[in-house]
Amino acid sequence: MIIKTVNLETVCGVTSRLPENDKPEIAFAGKSNVGKSSLINALMNRKAYARTSAQPGKTQTINFYNINDVLYYVDLPGYGYAKISPKEKEKWGRMVENYLRKSRQLKCVFLLVDIRHEPSANDRQMYEWITGNGYRPIIIATKLDKIKRSQMDKQVKLVRTGLGIGGDVTVIPFSAETKQGREEIWTLIEELAG
Repeated sequence: MIIKTVNLETVCGVTSRLPENDKPEIAFAGKSNVGKSSLINALMNRKAYARTSAQPGKTQTINFYNINDVLYYVDLPGYGYAKISPKEKEKWGRMVENYLRKSRQLKCVFLLVDIRHEPSANDRQMYEWITGNGYRPIIIATKLDKIKRSQMDKQVKLVRTGLGIGGDVTVIPFSAETKQGREEIWTLIEELAG
């Protein structure tokens, strides 16, 4: 995919109304610090357009990035960050669920999990939430460069077992450092966006 233009078009907070977009939307969900902004930047071919941070819980809004004026990357707030009050977490949860239920243009949700660890209870809950809303998530196993190449198959199996998914669910190992997995993700996005 050749990225010509990227524009952060809409930022939705807890009280904002969702935009009525007329282009396909591809959403990205994942827990805080899983590398969501790094993946989105890699897919936009930009160094730091989506804000990355050493401090988890930075994305507290739903951000709509217009890509080439043909589709949107939708960055959902990270979940599972401990330093946020339960009340705030609940607000974020409602905001994300509202988006999953109401978006007319959402074609797919990419769920990011860290390849180094077994998926958490929050990851499993998010997976169930996505499927419960009628979507079939594609799993992106991030931080691939942090493990040895020989460990990849074992770790992908751990991700599958942890989420309770079979071979029919796509799992793509990805590295923001080496960009391994990016072409595969782009191909899927192009197919999904028509």
